[in-house]
Amino acid sequence: MTPRTIPALIEKAEQTYADHPAIVDGPTTLTYTELADAAEKAARAFLASGVRSGDRVAIWAPNRWEFPVAVLGAQTIGAAVVPLNTRYRGHEAREILERSRATALVTVNGFLGTDYVQMLHDAGPLPEHLLTIVDLADGWDEFLARGDSTTDQRLEDAKATVTPDTLADLLFTSGTTGKPKGVMSAQRQTIGVADVWARGAALSPEDRYAIVNPFFHGFGYKAGFIAAFTAGSTVYPIATYDPSQALKLIQDERITVLPGAPTIFTTLINHPDLKAYDLSSLRFAIAGAASVPESLFADMRDILGIDEVKGAYGLTECMVATTTRPGEDPEHVAKVVGPAVEGLEIRTVTATGEDAEPGEDGEVWIRGDNVMLGYFENPEATAEAIDEDGWLHTGDVGYLDEHGCLKITDRIKDMFTVGGFNVYPAEVENTLAGHPGIVEAAVIGIPDARLGQVGKAFVVVRDDLDPDTIATWLKDRLANYKQPRAYVLVDSLPRNASGKVLKTDLRDT
Repeated sequence: MTPRTIPALIEKAEQTYADHPAIVDGPTTLTYTELADAAEKAARAFLASGVRSGDRVAIWAPNRWEFPVAVLGAQTIGAAVVPLNTRYRGHEAREILERSRATALVTVNGFLGTDYVQMLHDAGPLPEHLLTIVDLADGWDEFLARGDSTTDQRLEDAKATVTPDTLADLLFTSGTTGKPKGVMSAQRQTIGVADVWARGAALSPEDRYAIVNPFFHGFGYKAGFIAAFTAGSTVYPIATYDPSQALKLIQDERITVLPGAPTIFTTLINHPDLKAYDLSSLRFAIAGAASVPESLFADMRDILGIDEVKGAYGLTECMVATTTRPGEDPEHVAKVVGPAVEGLEIRTVTATGEDAEPGEDGEVWIRGDNVMLGYFENPEATAEAIDEDGWLHTGDVGYLDEHGCLKITDRIKDMFTVGGFNVYPAEVENTLAGHPGIVEAAVIGIPDARLGQVGKAFVVVRDDLDPDTIATWLKDRLANYKQPRAYVLVDSLPRNASGKVLKTDLRDT
């Protein structure tokens, strides 16, 4: 039986898998025994740095071996982790730190030439509740050394506060209002999501799991390294994706599991040197997080040689909601995202509140153990999202076919997905409106061959403002995936009688 707390999960993994590799990150290999030891050292260091059970620990770093160690260390003492997108700019990260009231930040200066700490300082004074900043690039060992002052009793007392219902993480997602909302999950839920995903992928100690999905995202975190640790698999973190390097890693390390956004697989399929690499070890992949070309799953099987390919559907509020069934025809996988996973119920509901008929569109509702606890310190938004009967109203539109498989057809919300990352137009629009020369803006998602979708902004300006100037101004204010790839200057935005912008009209232009 899978443990229901992170400390128990670590203990069982150490006892069961011991000297088996847990993480291989370039020259660094941690066995499961070494992973447990490293997590305990991190837990001691967090305690010595003033972190307490019930606190939040923010992690702003790429995929590297210290990330899971920091997560497990914080959760061992009952702290919740708050992963931050590595593409955030300073003011975006600072807002999350303030809203979560994080007491510690683990980051890494120099990743892709970015000085994360300086960006924070440039965005304004650091939050008073932030007690410590740890730089993985130059300071991780020093941080761990702090833990030498933490007594065994103090560590055990902190561990004793942890229960299955202890908050495990806050994954912040911008809502349609553009304001960040922290999605809360308990330790039992985070492990539950990981366990469902691991069983659906049939993960085992024989698997070598290359994780290109960012650790700051639930796909790389819960369905990533936590899922691997429930099954004794070996994690291979990929910090930055390069198709040639990915092909070499698959061949040299005999990678067996490789989930990712569709763009990952299309770049491999279309790689000019694909036939020079041996990919025969690949047995399982899921392509999710974006619209999927109809031929992709067949190409993953026939061109990349992956034994089993699956589709899936989830959202931050319920990370793994559906997966396609084992042995499905790739053509069917391309059309649906499968039935509800074990422990979840799914309905599609019409605007009148009735269950939609098979094949009839309705809003997707989800209920079950792994649906979020709610939004952090936001009971109003929680009540809007989860009704009195426990149904999560996703805002997505889809239908269930005669086999109970879900097909997502649209979004009630305006969110679109760029290369696997969700973009909420309201956030981009609010940022654009901060420019003194912009009257208002509306942002939509448009198809893109490489990224699935990209942003297109319709902008009303006060004076002679050109798209290049707007793009340059926005560059330092939003993560690059949120930045529109196209701008259209307009005299006014189309509106209905109540004044709401008609984005359907914009999509038709």
